[in-house]
Amino acid sequence: MDRASAVPLAELLDERRYLLDVACWMLGSAGAAERVVDETYRRWYGLPEAARGRIEVPRSWLAKTAGGICLGRLTGSGRLDTPGTAGSADGLRNAGRPAATLLADRAAHGVRVQRPRPVTAYQHDVLARAVREACAAQDAGLLVSLLAPDATALFDGGGKVRALARPVHGSRQVAASLLALLALRPRTTLTAHSVNGRTGLVARYDHQVAAVISLTVADRRITCVLIVLNPDKLRPWNRPPGSPG
Repeated sequence: MDRASAVPLAELLDERRYLLDVACWMLGSAGAAERVVDETYRRWYGLPEAARGRIEVPRSWLAKTAGGICLGRLTGSGRLDTPGTAGSADGLRNAGRPAATLLADRAAHGVRVQRPRPVTAYQHDVLARAVREACAAQDAGLLVSLLAPDATALFDGGGKVRALARPVHGSRQVAASLLALLALRPRTTLTAHSVNGRTGLVARYDHQVAAVISLTVADRRITCVLIVLNPDKLRPWNRPPGSPG
């Protein structure tokens, strides 16, 4: 997947829910199922990138791996190794790394990271809402025009969903990844919302927040897009109003 584009949100959430259902059915515990699914994705990202690219149906691989982990726990054998998971820690190190670390990596490799010039809240809001419109209309040309030529997109899946593990660079590549991820399939919505004090985007699937997107703006163009997909980080967004934090 890392060599292609992002997977639509609906597919990501359906995939994780399916794995949780399988693990819960086998183990009879929602908490144990969560741990199994987390381990399943850890093994996915532990595969060498080339090996992940050769898996034609990732959902089948993930389901088989989750089932194997469940069987190992039911039979008392604990961790049941999956072929091909050894020999590459790169995927585990890179999955869900903080955005600041990834931007520092860019600077270390000689890629200039622009310091955003101040823009007004109104200008930021206009750009964010234009991005929402471009994604809703699947208008690649409009979206590219809103992005800086050297724009970067960072996908924070925390290693817990099958999100892109590496940053995406360049306006056209960033636009393609966003349009794939935010394709408005049935039961998927995308709205403008305050994120970290400035207008960002919130994507929902089945009324559940599935992604929170913050935007960095310089010279009236978007220079960085941070997409948070990590289910742990999204829990506060999905708490019922008035529930304890």
